[in-house]
Amino acid sequence: MKKFAILMLLALELAVCGCASNTLNNFNTNTASTAQWEANLVGGTGPASALTFLATFNVQDNGTATVPLDIPSTGISFINAGACFANGVNVLSAAGNATFSTNTGTGQVTGQLNLTVTSVTPAGNVLALTSYQGGLTGTSNGTTTTTGTLTNGVVVGTWQLTSSGNIDGCTGSGTFVMCQSKSTCSPP
Repeated sequence: MKKFAILMLLALELAVCGCASNTLNNFNTNTASTAQWEANLVGGTGPASALTFLATFNVQDNGTATVPLDIPSTGISFINAGACFANGVNVLSAAGNATFSTNTGTGQVTGQLNLTVTSVTPAGNVLALTSYQGGLTGTSNGTTTTTGTLTNGVVVGTWQLTSSGNIDGCTGSGTFVMCQSKSTCSPP
């Protein structure tokens, strides 16, 4: 009877420990990004080739759903816009979203990010960046009770530029890499 009681106590302990570890895995670390990102596009020809721009946006994951990027009116600035995009206030509009999560144990961030930039001057050129599944990576210093900051963020994927038809050469496609830190950013 004594052995049976000890076995029952061990079984109960394993059951309790098993439940506790499963519960911990369900918690998600919240992560936010407010940093400036640099995007380098590879591919395309003519004015649609080798575009580079800076993007500033705020985003915070909620662990499960797609969340919009909060992009200020001056959040996109082309370094080499050329004929397809002008720089300055009110010459671009941008929208995007992200889905990402942070591993509680390692701080590793993975997910997906999409960004669309539309030119106002010249009117109607649309640049769409779509990351690969799992194409957003980085690290977070958050915990299950505090929101962490995304660092070493990198997004890789494909881009597509379409034109309203008023500028020759403003169509194309290729791959891109977008990084929080220029030192970590290299062509895909």
